[in-house]
Amino acid sequence: MDFFTLLAALFLITLTFFLFFKSESKRRGGANLPPGPYPLPIVGNIFQLGKKPHQSLAQLAKIHGPLMSLHFGSVYTVIVTSPEMAKEIFVKNDQAFLNRTVVEAVHAHDHDKISMAFMDVGTEWRTLRRICKEQMFSTQSLETSQGLRQEKLQQLHDFVQRCCDSGRVVDIREASFVTTLNLMSATLFSIQATEFDSNATEEFREIMEGVASIVGDPNFADYFPILKRFDPQGVKRKAELYFGKMLVLVEDLLQKRQEERRRSPSYAKKDDLLERLVDVLNEKNEYKLTTKHITHLLLDLFVGGSETTTTSVEWIMSELLINPEKLAKLKEELKTVVGEKKQVQESDIPQLPYFEAVLKEVFRLHPPGPLLLPRKAECDVQVGSYTIPKETQILVNAWAIGRDPAIWPNPEAFEPERFLSQKMDYKGQDFELIPFGSGRRICPGLSFANRMLPMTVATLIHNFDWKLEVEANAEDVHKGEMFGIAVRRAVPLRAYPIQP
Repeated sequence: MDFFTLLAALFLITLTFFLFFKSESKRRGGANLPPGPYPLPIVGNIFQLGKKPHQSLAQLAKIHGPLMSLHFGSVYTVIVTSPEMAKEIFVKNDQAFLNRTVVEAVHAHDHDKISMAFMDVGTEWRTLRRICKEQMFSTQSLETSQGLRQEKLQQLHDFVQRCCDSGRVVDIREASFVTTLNLMSATLFSIQATEFDSNATEEFREIMEGVASIVGDPNFADYFPILKRFDPQGVKRKAELYFGKMLVLVEDLLQKRQEERRRSPSYAKKDDLLERLVDVLNEKNEYKLTTKHITHLLLDLFVGGSETTTTSVEWIMSELLINPEKLAKLKEELKTVVGEKKQVQESDIPQLPYFEAVLKEVFRLHPPGPLLLPRKAECDVQVGSYTIPKETQILVNAWAIGRDPAIWPNPEAFEPERFLSQKMDYKGQDFELIPFGSGRRICPGLSFANRMLPMTVATLIHNFDWKLEVEANAEDVHKGEMFGIAVRRAVPLRAYPIQP
């Protein structure tokens, strides 16, 4: 952007803000808005976000309360930081907060109009949601594809065993990424996306992390709409690139499957989601979806499932390795229920209460999406004793709720035992623990994550002991975060597998 263009943009921002505050003052005159820090002219409260918004917003909420007003440029936002207020949003007023505000990056390739995660709730959204529920995440579908997942987990075990035999360190994030990618690609497409120690892994990682990071990165064009046409940070251009690469991969797989079915009279159907989606397209049935709907749905599932699962596996292993007494308790439970040398099966997981408690505790401390995906008020809504005006952006700080000392004794400590004496779950009904959201727009892949995540961790810890490459403590782990669509460790977790 040249100097004169920048001056023009700044002038327009100033004018826009003047008109914005003038109209807001008229529109909201007398409204009892939630309290919050005073916004600066033009920029509002942007500089109070910092590099770790989930933490900064948690600190501000301690001063201003569980329902807090902020201005991010021209975007008026309310931050929710208590279970009571979250329940008001997700249950009592769910209808008014069904739709989302959408960042500029998601407009790449019109993804915002076609993506189940971001589109407005309507006929198309309900159809896509129904397909996920009936075709991919039903109990029958997940049971049928169990053998595929077991095969990929065996590959993870064999890789760790080779590293153990050769005294080689394992990058836990890398191992989890390859495994998750292959689990997803096997379930969706009946293919193996990559191999351990393969150059192809780097290409996939670049695309996947590119999509995930570009959606989560701060972008001035989201806060100042006048900047959208200039794209000053190049976010939209990068998003077009990364989304484009992912869509090309998915479209190619879809076209090959369709061509294979057309050419072969004796074609044997594969037991994966892609096969069922091709059936949907061919039969022209009540779903009424296009090829574009299918490719964008697969992009959502592939990227969303891979990023959150990879990140969660790394956090679980991090907490277990810096808390060896908890790891020992978990290993003993696995040994007792599964047997010392047997491979863990999905049917074993419900018989492992301490393992379930470990998962809940990690979701409390490290929710995959700390601020969840944003919601938007469709009309003026009364929440608690405050008015939330139409078009307000809503962010629910699940990270802050999970560390609230009023809810959780000793909240910074990793204590899975706290969940052994209570029935609280993370499936959207207990608002003290909502890492996957709640209400009608809860994460559609939750049932899939419930199978993939514990099985990946169990494969890593059941037959191996671990020694950190660099010793760390809990304080180091919790400080070393990178904010994005999911919060990752700033430094990859690396450890040596050791034969017990």
